[in-house]
Amino acid sequence: MMKDIYILGIESSCDETSCSIVKNGCEEIATVISSQIDIHKNFGGVVPEIASRQHVKNITMVIEDCLQQANMKIEDVDAIAVTYGPGLIGSLLIGLEAAKTLAYIYNKPLIPVHHIAGHIYANNLVKKMEFPLLALVVSGGHTELVYMKEDLSFEILGGTLDDAVGECYDKVARVVGIPYPGGPSIDKLAAIGKKSYKLPLPLDDNSYNFSFSGLKSAVINLAHNEEQRGNELNKEDLAASFQNVVVEIIGKKVEKAMEEKGIKYFVTAGGVAANKRLRERLSNICEEKNIDYCFPAIRYCTDNAAMIAAAGYYYFLKNRTSGFIINAKSSEVLK
Repeated sequence: MMKDIYILGIESSCDETSCSIVKNGCEEIATVISSQIDIHKNFGGVVPEIASRQHVKNITMVIEDCLQQANMKIEDVDAIAVTYGPGLIGSLLIGLEAAKTLAYIYNKPLIPVHHIAGHIYANNLVKKMEFPLLALVVSGGHTELVYMKEDLSFEILGGTLDDAVGECYDKVARVVGIPYPGGPSIDKLAAIGKKSYKLPLPLDDNSYNFSFSGLKSAVINLAHNEEQRGNELNKEDLAASFQNVVVEIIGKKVEKAMEEKGIKYFVTAGGVAANKRLRERLSNICEEKNIDYCFPAIRYCTDNAAMIAAAGYYYFLKNRTSGFIINAKSSEVLK
C-alpha cells in the first residue's frame, strides 16, 4: 500500500494569501485564505504594490494558522508546492520566497506550480479527473480552452486575444456603477433582467480563441448613447444581455472543442467558473453530449492554496521539483 503524501501549498499570485495542506492530491486537510478584497475595493481593482505589502504582513500568520488547523508540523509534510506564475510579480515573490525558505530549512522538495494548472486541479478536490479531458479556464486574467490527454499534459487550444472574461465582467460592472469585484453582482442582476439590449457576439469564428474587448466597448457605447438620449439604463437588462452573449460564445467554442477532440470529461476552472448561468449552460451541453463533467466548489474557483497543493501532488509524483534558483514569472505559458 502506498504511503499517504501530504503537500503544503502556498498561493500569493494576486490579492489572496493562502496556505493549504492536501493529502494524496484530493483530500483537503486544512486551508487558510486571507483576502484583500475590502482593501482593493476602494481603488476599483487590485493595486499591485498594496497587494504585495499585504502578503508580507499575512504570509507567516497564514502558514502557521494552516498548520495549526491541520494539527501538523512542517516536518509532517512531504513537499512544499508554490505558485511561481503567472501573476503579479511582487505578490508571487512573497509566496515563492516563503516556500523556498521552508523547503531549505526543513529539507523538503520545492515544487513550482503554474497558477492555471492549480485552477484545473481544483476539480480533483471534488472528484478525480478522467482523461482525455477538456478544461475551460475562465478568470479575471485568463480565458483558455485546454486539452489534457493525461496528468500534467496541457495543450492550449485557444485563449483570449485581449481582455479576459472576468476582466470584462469587472469593466462592465464599473459602467453600470457596481463596485469591484463586479462579476458576482452582474451574475445576480442578470438573473432578474431581460435580454433587451442588442450586443455583438464577439469573435464568432471557427477558432478556439476569444475576444472580449469589443463587447466591453459595445457596452460602454450603449451606456453612453442611452445617457445622451436621456434614457435611464436598465442595469438588470444590460447585465442579462451582456451575460447572455458571454455564455453563448463560450458555450459555442466549448461544444466545438468537445466534438473535435472526442473528450470523455469536462472541467471548468477559475473565478468565473462560479457563474451560475455559465454552469447551467455548460452542464446542459455535457448532458446533451453524454460527457461526464465537474465544476469546482465555489470556494475553489477563486485563488486558493488547496488547488496548488492538489496540482503539486502530481508534480511531486513525476519528480518535477526545482532548486532554489526558480524565479517568479509574471507571464508564463501553461506547459
